[in-house]
Amino acid sequence: MELGTQILVVGGGLGGVAAALTAARLGRNVVLTEPTAWLGGVLTSQAVPPDEHPWIESFGCTRTYRQFRDGVRRYYRTHYPLTAEARERRSLNPGAAWVSGLCFEPRVALAVLEGMLAPHRSSGRLRVLLRHRPVAADVDGDVVKAVTFLGGDTGEKVTVTAPWVLDASETGELLPLCGVEYVTGSESVARTGEPHASAEDRPLNMQPVSVCFAMDHRAGEDHTIDRPPGYAEFRDARALDWPEGQLSWVAPHPKTRKPQLHTFVPDPAGDVAAIGPDYADERVDSRDTNLWTFRRIAARDTFLPGTYAGDITLVNWPQSDYWGGPVFEVPEDEAARHLARARNLALSLLYWLQTEAPRPDGGTGLPGLRLRGDVVGDTADGLAMAPYIRESRRIEAQYTVVEQDIALDVRGSRGAVTYPDSVGVGSYRIDLHPSTGGDPYIDVACCPFELPLGALLPVRVRNLLPAARNIGTTHITNGSYRMPPVEWNVGEVAARLVAFCDEMGAPPGAVRDTSGLLDDFRGRISASGVELRWPEVAGY
Repeated sequence: MELGTQILVVGGGLGGVAAALTAARLGRNVVLTEPTAWLGGVLTSQAVPPDEHPWIESFGCTRTYRQFRDGVRRYYRTHYPLTAEARERRSLNPGAAWVSGLCFEPRVALAVLEGMLAPHRSSGRLRVLLRHRPVAADVDGDVVKAVTFLGGDTGEKVTVTAPWVLDASETGELLPLCGVEYVTGSESVARTGEPHASAEDRPLNMQPVSVCFAMDHRAGEDHTIDRPPGYAEFRDARALDWPEGQLSWVAPHPKTRKPQLHTFVPDPAGDVAAIGPDYADERVDSRDTNLWTFRRIAARDTFLPGTYAGDITLVNWPQSDYWGGPVFEVPEDEAARHLARARNLALSLLYWLQTEAPRPDGGTGLPGLRLRGDVVGDTADGLAMAPYIRESRRIEAQYTVVEQDIALDVRGSRGAVTYPDSVGVGSYRIDLHPSTGGDPYIDVACCPFELPLGALLPVRVRNLLPAARNIGTTHITNGSYRMPPVEWNVGEVAARLVAFCDEMGAPPGAVRDTSGLLDDFRGRISASGVELRWPEVAGY
């Protein structure tokens, strides 16, 4: 089958959804492809509640991202039997989790995103191809002509031609297929000058992947799973900074690398309203260490009695990080082996929790922990559909954001570098988990930062733009720019840039290089709700 469209968006994660939604609202015809059964990426098929900055309830994201967040709360108020108090709570957090001011079930995120896209799918302006992955590309010099996909259900190949292509895939899949210059892994200090850069280029030294899962606790019942393959190996391994191994309550503190003892108390008593937006503030060190409430996605006391027998929590913990090897940029059989081992690590963590985890009463194991595969997409093994990918291939960009641009200990009171071509904002610590190359945690304070347009522009290819975590960052700065609000911002701006270039008859590089075009473009996206600068508040 062959399809033609104005804009092809490859990858239906947050960046891809934002790009497709924006392009359709601007009147463009769009084809959006996604390799899994769900749109939404990190928030849905990967089942990760959003990591955000402490000001997200007031500013620091695009208007459309805020519409999504508001939509999640509206969905709960419309469809879920909330308590009267929860229904009236402006900053409703259905999971009452302390990782974020808004934790929710993956299906809710999916429903809201699908609702935002629904009118454009009905009009025929947007066509969505689920379970389709890119396998080939037709490229003529600096121009991508078409991309071919393989349908997972039928095995049918579909070729899509388009004058504009946006790569919003989780791993930057189009970059090698289209011959786009790109970087992977950690760059050398000689290349970037970054204080925390590697001594040499290490292209396979990447952040770990995590396979997440949801669970609840049914006291008095036994839901113990079969012992997973590789369980003893995962339990007995002793990695750097893990004195008791990864399957343990003791994990390194990301900021200090010193051992930190976590607690685990299912369905704890307490006021769910006490865990408000400020609780997720990284500047606060007195937060709870109970892993149950860390990424809880349904707090039973948020809902009317009887709605939930107990809480539902989402496991994306340090104990589930798989750093055994990269899942891309290696031969397919090796990538598949690492993906399978990542899933087995997740199952091993659950099995350890059910059978060997020390309990406060001196016993071991909580067999009542029940895997909730129905919450994350009804997969065969009960885990999330797709692994959580923290680090992608990254384009060689006209401008690459480096640690010196955003790190607090470098910039100090000056704040992050102010870019004349800023097209967005974001904020998160430079957060690197133990890597596939053996690096420990790298967790560095970061200034609220801007998104430079130059980081979205490949050095050569003219009609392909990144629209997710594949922008011009480094291994280090990707640790900050990889979070959901920024990914959405990237996808939205990429779509707006394509529409602007069409209207002006100018290539993307000319928009950045021509002051009149740049000012016009930035003015338009600002009017549409894209924040270009962080607010400055002064006394008076």
